[in-house]
Amino acid sequence: MEQYKEKILEVCNKACENTLMQTLDIEFTDVGENFLTARMPVTPKVHQPDGVLHGGATVALAESVASAASYIFLDGQKFFVRGIEIAANHVKSISEGYVFAKALIIHKGRTTQLWEIRVTNAEDQLISLCKLTTIALPKT
Repeated sequence: MEQYKEKILEVCNKACENTLMQTLDIEFTDVGENFLTARMPVTPKVHQPDGVLHGGATVALAESVASAASYIFLDGQKFFVRGIEIAANHVKSISEGYVFAKALIIHKGRTTQLWEIRVTNAEDQLISLCKLTTIALPKT
C-alpha cells in the first residue's frame, strides 16, 4: 500500500474536481491498509449562522471520505459505491482551522460495508463521530 499511497491520494483528489468536495475544499491526505483520511478547512463557507462548523458540512466530509475509501478498498472498476445510510453525533464545535476525517472499515461485506468516521480538530479532539453504510452495486 505504501508504494501506491501518493497515486491513490492523487486519484482521490483529482476525482473531487467540479464536485461538492471541491466546493468544500476537501483534500484527501493519507491512506493505509484499512483507512483513508481527508481534511476540510473551517471557514465562513462551512459555518452555520452563529459562526461554527455546520453539521451538514461535517456529514458531507464524513460521507466523502468513507465513500472514497469504499471505492479504493473495493474494486472501483467493477462496482458503483453509494452511501445508503449515515448517522452523526456532533460533540464539539469548531469555528476555524481544519477538521480531519478518518474512515475506518468496520464491516467489509460483498454487498454492504460499514464505516466509522472520526472527525477531529488539529489537537485530535473529537468533533463528530459518524457511521456510514455503503452498498457496492455491480457495473454492467
